[in-house]
Amino acid sequence: MHKRILGKTSLEVTEIGYGAWGIGQSMWIGAQDDESLNALRRYVELGGNFIDTALGYGNGHSEELVGQIVREFPHVLVATKIPPRNMIWPAPKGIPASDAYPAEHVIACTEQSLKNLGLPHIDVQQFHVWDDSWTDQGDWLEAIEHLKREGKIRHFGVSINDHQADNAVKLIESGQVESVQVIYNVFDQSPQDRLLDACLEHNVGVIVRVALDEGGLTGKITPETSFPEGDWRHRYFGGNRKAELQGRLQQIEQDLGISTAQLPETALRFVLSHKAVSTVIVGMRSVTNVERNVVLADGQGLPAEQVQKLYGHRWDRNWYQPATE
Repeated sequence: MHKRILGKTSLEVTEIGYGAWGIGQSMWIGAQDDESLNALRRYVELGGNFIDTALGYGNGHSEELVGQIVREFPHVLVATKIPPRNMIWPAPKGIPASDAYPAEHVIACTEQSLKNLGLPHIDVQQFHVWDDSWTDQGDWLEAIEHLKREGKIRHFGVSINDHQADNAVKLIESGQVESVQVIYNVFDQSPQDRLLDACLEHNVGVIVRVALDEGGLTGKITPETSFPEGDWRHRYFGGNRKAELQGRLQQIEQDLGISTAQLPETALRFVLSHKAVSTVIVGMRSVTNVERNVVLADGQGLPAEQVQKLYGHRWDRNWYQPATE
């Protein structure tokens, strides 16, 4: 699998990373631990070396599964995330840094993640939400520097609030962060406005999440699709959204002359075509999905003509908010 450098960290990460939210057994319903471990193991066997998880995924369950695999394959890099102390996603405006990331909380959560993972250090520790007003606030940076000195974390990043790509530019310009994780896909192209250029200028690594729009860009979500009881996608694809999605997908297919089956590959290659992107983390709960996606980590991206056409399919909306029935 082709690798890229994660900004100033100097870490070499495979273009396709493993997103471990879906294996935490909460919000995404249906994961089975045996299948999840087989998928993780297959990802590594095929050359993958970057797994992204979080303390909040299944209250540490995802970290526990990831740790099992990384102890088998110590060369694999692990990124995890610290939930805000106030447990508010995304970070609202006007909340001080001390409400979300006081130093003692940052340290305690890191210690818990290390325990869950069963590892001596975390390669990339991230804040799970961020507001740029916090850049010069609070004592969170002291905690990060303390954890680095102790060898418990190697690098620091933030996961940017949903659909708020510009809400980390100040932090990037401050030089205090080494990577950012952001939603970037064919529909949400907002990182191209300012964020990706800032990351290139300041050598900050970019971890892309939701490249397949929570499944919307796979072509497998239709008006007839239903989700298991308790699955958060009831809300994401609520109201008339599944029907609304179909028209957008058909426009992409017609514009590029591709089939529905080619949508996932096209969507992932679109993201990987931007030179600022270090890796794209994909949720892959089955061996089949792992094998289908990792072959895209070939350094090829998309032809420039297709990238230009996809620029015209930007669709600014926030489906994390409840649908209007």
